[in-house]
Amino acid sequence: MGKFILKTDASNKVLYIELEGSFSQEDGLRSISAYQDTISSINTQEFNLDIDCKKLNVTAPEIVPLLEGCLAMFKKDEYKKVVLTLENNAILKMQLARLGRTVGLNNLEIISA
Repeated sequence: MGKFILKTDASNKVLYIELEGSFSQEDGLRSISAYQDTISSINTQEFNLDIDCKKLNVTAPEIVPLLEGCLAMFKKDEYKKVVLTLENNAILKMQLARLGRTVGLNNLEIISA
């Protein structure tokens, strides 16, 4: 089961998301709904998006379209910068980098912790 935590740091203009585990379709849809509720009160164009993926597992093939949709949503929301922080997980890093390129998320930065 996938878990997510959303925190807004309005003074530093950063939205923090922490992801953990393996996401099912339902987990993904719940996290998207919570994300949309959270951003309704901020101007995303003034914010950085910082996503902690250190405890996230490699995405199952059937969930990849949902993940791709999330990255497209982040692009549409026009953050100043989108940063994904991973443990040293080459497979997940390649997967996320490829999906980021696919959706044209040019301000995506992937960091290995």
